[in-house]
Amino acid sequence: MSCSAPAQRPAPAVATIRPDSTVLVAAGPQYERGALYRFFWGTHYRALWSLPVTVPVFNLRTAVPGGLTPVREGGSFQTKNLRLVDRNGVQYVLRSVDKDATKALPESLQNGPVGRLMKDQTSVIHPYGAYIVPPLAKAAGIYHTNPRLVYVADDPALGEFREGFANALYLFEERPEGDQRAVGSFGFSSQVVSSRQAFTNLMASSQYQVDARQYLRSRLFDMWLGDWSRREDQWRWASFPAVAGGTVYRAIPRDRDHAFFKFDDGLLTHMIGWVKTNYQSFHEKIRLADVEGLNKAARPMDKSLLPYLTQQDFQQIADSLRSSLSDAVIARSLAVWPPEVQQLAADEFARKLRSRREQLPAVAAKFYTLLNQDVELPGTDEAERFVLEAVAPRKVRVQVYRLTPQGTTLLHERTFSSPETRSIKLFGLGGNDAFELRGNLDPRFKIGIYDGAGQDLLETTPTPNQHRNRLTIYDNQDGNTLRVGKTDVEKYQPRADEFNGAGWLLRHRLY
Repeated sequence: MSCSAPAQRPAPAVATIRPDSTVLVAAGPQYERGALYRFFWGTHYRALWSLPVTVPVFNLRTAVPGGLTPVREGGSFQTKNLRLVDRNGVQYVLRSVDKDATKALPESLQNGPVGRLMKDQTSVIHPYGAYIVPPLAKAAGIYHTNPRLVYVADDPALGEFREGFANALYLFEERPEGDQRAVGSFGFSSQVVSSRQAFTNLMASSQYQVDARQYLRSRLFDMWLGDWSRREDQWRWASFPAVAGGTVYRAIPRDRDHAFFKFDDGLLTHMIGWVKTNYQSFHEKIRLADVEGLNKAARPMDKSLLPYLTQQDFQQIADSLRSSLSDAVIARSLAVWPPEVQQLAADEFARKLRSRREQLPAVAAKFYTLLNQDVELPGTDEAERFVLEAVAPRKVRVQVYRLTPQGTTLLHERTFSSPETRSIKLFGLGGNDAFELRGNLDPRFKIGIYDGAGQDLLETTPTPNQHRNRLTIYDNQDGNTLRVGKTDVEKYQPRADEFNGAGWLLRHRLY
């Protein structure tokens, strides 16, 4: 008997609209499957996809004061989006509840067995998971969008987008971009920017910084939800004036499609999970061995934004987050689901969320350990001074200063310890940087200095045992001054994905 995906039955074309402007409609009855198919390819959330739920009908004329005008179709390979604008130019978006990942396939495969199987695996996503997140995020002190579940009927106000978007379920939410001084869940920020814009600015100048503690809080919240798809484009950044001048960015997570992922409950999907370690399922327990895979998609960003936070910072934030997510908060969040969904899933989710909450300190400790094994510390395209100093056995302190004609300003400082940290790499990027190494750096640390563009100064303070250092200076030979004694110096040509210019954005999949 074949277990390939059968041809999919289309969803009902139109739901019956009731006089009170609600509909009773299922998000995806086409994902129903027989017992044998489920044994191999997973039960997932098929019961919820096929469950009829009561949903309000979306009215473009009355959704916000003055109504909404559709302006642009968009979305990723999976989600279909329709951008809307109100009379004041504020942007909103309708994001499809149902997904279609087959657009990532060559056209010749999209309608064949591979395409049908890929489409069927949409059932790993909880169709109503995203919109219980806002009350949880609010209690946790994390920025968030505010999606509402709506049904878009065959509305003439859709205009040219009527055929492509009518008669389906969507999440309706604000689009986190531009001036958001009226939106509390974005921190009332006057300027929300994309990850590409934020990371371009972070590379250009140390006048731009990220609130690392706030970002870490958001990342631990991701792990609590089991949301493994946290690549760079899943974030926006709220801008605020920094106390000492410049701009500080605070993270706005968006797109919670992969929160509460359920993948490993079929024989074959379980086997696939051994290879695709980022496909983490939302279980009652977060296995510490799975923390690395759970954070694979966000690892480049995590390593760039969190290197100066200590183990104490990680534990403090985890303890605070755990305290904020009380049983009452969890119960209130699940109450926003349609009654039909609550009846089927609320007890299970309450139990899982409570259990995973208690693991947050242990998860944070594991996350810290993973990030601090090999540390990368980039500068900017301005001039900086990096100071590495041996302050004790098994310890090295790193200080990074901003250099200006007016003097120096300390930007970052942290002491790293062996064996929790085994290697440290410093990247000068642009500008005329200075690297100063003081004392006899413990040979347990493997130290690499990458000069970057500009005429840099690299000097070491001589010590009797300097030859024991595991220090390598990578010099791209563009006019640097080296006063480094017996230290190893290697000719260096930056790779495309390293910390140099466009390489920063390429490294973060934003170029």
